[in-house]
Amino acid sequence: MSDSTAPTVIEVTGADPYAITVGRGLIASIDAHLPPTVAKMLVVHAPPLAPVAERLREQLAGRIEVLLAEVPDAEGAKRVEVAAFCWQIMGQTDFTRTDAVLGLGGGATTDLAGFVAATWLRGIPLIQVPTTVLGMVDAAVGGKTGINTAEGKNLVGAFYAPKAVIVDLDLLDGLPQNEILAGFAEVVKAGFIADPVILDLLEADVTIATDPTTPVFRELIERSIRVKAHVVSDDFTEQGLREILNYGHTLGHAIEHAERYRWRHGAAISIGMVFAAELSHLAGSLPADAVDRTRRILASLTLPTGYPLGRWKTLLATMQRDKKARAGMLRFIILDGIGRPRVLNGTDESMLFAAYQEVGE
Repeated sequence: MSDSTAPTVIEVTGADPYAITVGRGLIASIDAHLPPTVAKMLVVHAPPLAPVAERLREQLAGRIEVLLAEVPDAEGAKRVEVAAFCWQIMGQTDFTRTDAVLGLGGGATTDLAGFVAATWLRGIPLIQVPTTVLGMVDAAVGGKTGINTAEGKNLVGAFYAPKAVIVDLDLLDGLPQNEILAGFAEVVKAGFIADPVILDLLEADVTIATDPTTPVFRELIERSIRVKAHVVSDDFTEQGLREILNYGHTLGHAIEHAERYRWRHGAAISIGMVFAAELSHLAGSLPADAVDRTRRILASLTLPTGYPLGRWKTLLATMQRDKKARAGMLRFIILDGIGRPRVLNGTDESMLFAAYQEVGE
């Protein structure tokens, strides 16, 4: 478990290495994480983060010209019109390849900021400062950037590594508990695919585990980040190992699309993980008690574990357009036991429906 005051540095290795720094009070020294060539920086933020963005501008005044781009909250930010708004600001202020974009917010904001940085002049420096649990353990780490279209989630995007990720736990202060719990779906995923200690800590005392002021909370954040950092260091562009991070996401993304992105990502992924566990069980890979454990842990976080049975055909059609499919063939990450994920290819639709019936309400 980390020292409660000292920052923890988690390295992402590979062709474009960078550091993820976890701690408290980190945003006060943000300039130490900026490339020395940066003269201008666009801070992309959701409306609730306006005071923090303004504080950053004041803090960096005199060294860097900071421009603010306030974008819609949550998935409403991940639209091409919003990206174009950011590009317009950068074009009108003559952003060059040595200037930077900083994503300040939850997963949708960091996804958008990353896409904007990746596409402006074919790539300029990117700093991610996630302000939600989801952003800290998943969206801001790994270099996946993207926006949504009417046809599906994250269908337009780029793999683009940031220069640094700053995980300042102080930024979680005041975040509603339901937002924290929704973000824990990705923490649970990390536990099931790679680090069972995460599951043990959640089961020991879920109240302490989800309290941002406790050492256990910080340990869970760091463990989850380490899981993702290890995977993306080995496979940045999702040619192999990185696919395990999609556990629960194929159905989860279809649910988000069906709900027109009004659901929290974690709620949809929670149902997706129950479906993946049921599919694993039907494939003979996962015992029933592990499926029960999945439901129990997610329910303890007040996350949903079921979805209307009558929505199956719509969800199936969306999944067939999912970017994880290959030549129309659906691919799912299932478990051969806790901590042992693998790809399941070309599953018969009757088997998929049988697994969904266990989820259907």
